Amino acid sequence: MSNRLTNVLAAAMFSFILIVTVSSIRNDSLTMDELAHLPAGYSYLTQQDMRLNPEHPPLIKDLAAFPLLFIEGIKFPSEVKAWKDDVNGQWDFGNKLLFRSGNPAEEMIFWSRIPMILVLLLLGFFVFRWARELYGKKISLLALFLFAFSPTLLAHGRLVTTDVGAALGVVLASYYFLRFLKDSSKRNLAAAGVALGLALLTKFSTILILPFLGFLILAWAWLNSSSGRQFLISFFTHCLKFIVILAIALTMVWLLYAYHVWNYPPEKQAQDASSILASHPIQALRKIIPPLSYSPVLRPLAYYLLGLVMVFQRGAAGNTTYFLGEVSATGWKNYFPVVYLIKEPLPFFLLLLIGVLTAAYLMKKPFWQSPRSRFKEWLKGHFTEFSFLSFIALYWLTTLGGNLNIGVRHLLPVFPFTILLTSGLTLLWLRPPFLRFRLVLLGLLLAWQAVSVVNVYPSFLAYFNELAGGSAQGHIYVVDSNLDWGQDLKRLNQWLEKNKIEKIYLDYFGGSDTRYYLSQKYLPWRGDQKPEELTETPYLAVSATLLQGGRGEAAKGFQDKTGYYRWLDQYSPLAQIGYSIFVYKIK
Repeated sequence: MSNRLTNVLAAAMFSFILIVTVSSIRNDSLTMDELAHLPAGYSYLTQQDMRLNPEHPPLIKDLAAFPLLFIEGIKFPSEVKAWKDDVNGQWDFGNKLLFRSGNPAEEMIFWSRIPMILVLLLLGFFVFRWARELYGKKISLLALFLFAFSPTLLAHGRLVTTDVGAALGVVLASYYFLRFLKDSSKRNLAAAGVALGLALLTKFSTILILPFLGFLILAWAWLNSSSGRQFLISFFTHCLKFIVILAIALTMVWLLYAYHVWNYPPEKQAQDASSILASHPIQALRKIIPPLSYSPVLRPLAYYLLGLVMVFQRGAAGNTTYFLGEVSATGWKNYFPVVYLIKEPLPFFLLLLIGVLTAAYLMKKPFWQSPRSRFKEWLKGHFTEFSFLSFIALYWLTTLGGNLNIGVRHLLPVFPFTILLTSGLTLLWLRPPFLRFRLVLLGLLLAWQAVSVVNVYPSFLAYFNELAGGSAQGHIYVVDSNLDWGQDLKRLNQWLEKNKIEKIYLDYFGGSDTRYYLSQKYLPWRGDQKPEELTETPYLAVSATLLQGGRGEAAKGFQDKTGYYRWLDQYSPLAQIGYSIFVYKIK
């Protein structure tokens, strides 16, 4: 295949990503996390004050908010309590900035999502580039296809959230660090440092990249040493250089955070940190972090550390959610394997399975015959693939050990590596005998994946594969950011206007302002209300997240009230708006 044809086909797939993401965001209302991220980013750029949303680094939010600097007349509500007095009053402030200050909310939301799509495209470019370097032109196109037709990437790559940005950060840090290991030039060292800095500024979960890179140094030293002395020299030499890489990365973190806390009063920063850490079990953190807010040199890193602590605390505490008929605040150990299996296309998993079985067959000898020498020989030719597997294992183990079960999006940092490995494994079985049959099988699997993903347009967030019964049945298994993040409020209003319904009760989960979109059609509803209270209209709409949370059984240890929406089981939905809002007519 010529370079020109490869580039043309790649450009076609990048164009597909761009077209479907841009066209599908116009009718997506603001999702839950966007209500915090977008206004926070705007406050960073205009106020140089990071009192909002410290639990996420600022880089992705900055990128999202940058286009807003070119929209004239945006009023910053600096007088509201959520900004002046509250500790991390991100939700109230976000609502005030976007919907209650006379600002052009629709324009702000649309343009803030465009940089996120560019981040998605950049991630796709590095997946394509890396696959091309490893496996050649044809497999690079396969990797890009699997990327372009991943519903999870298409869904979250359009939103002002940090998950796809974190995936890009991990890929960049890994790509340039592996280049550094193979050639420890000053240029590669500097590139690895900058890439690591970018990764650490996307999402706090990327902190896992540090032990991962340390492990790669250990493995590289072992692989390229013939004696214990040589191993120690190689290991410590690379460790010293890694300290330089880390210093470059931390300098980037310090510089960006210094800008973001420049106008954040030290007294307010210390007070907010004390309030946030008041319930933290580690007393040393409560004593160390707040006083550092008064140090001009250390306060940027202190605020980064505060955000990191908040994320670990939240991950341990969990979040109330629904899964397979149960409601829990502490999560389930099988949550992520099940959700991953039903949220990505089946053809992708079949390709992965065929590849793994082929690799196992090609090993020929049993695992226990000379495992050390065989592994070392394999590692010499497949160190990059080994790094992919190592990070996937580390990230999965860490994720399975947490209690925060709110979406497959938390697995996005491993998606690029899984796609690259699947593409590389496909190369193993695309060979004689029966090559023509294998190519036809590959074509059928890819066509199946493309059709299944395109069919759910524009509701990529609500994609579920055939194992789950498709998107219409997804709510039976799981909700929250897997299905319902508040993205269909505008579509609900369009449905109401089309059907000439003047009033509707609504129990809404999401980041949008119900009154802003529905105006006088909106009547507030809560899950603990009784059907007899539907006095003004028989129409009731409930977001899937709240509906299933009110239907599920309490998991072991969950003490809050459940079952309050089971009375709706006797009714069939009149409509399912974008798969995420259920509309009933109660007679």
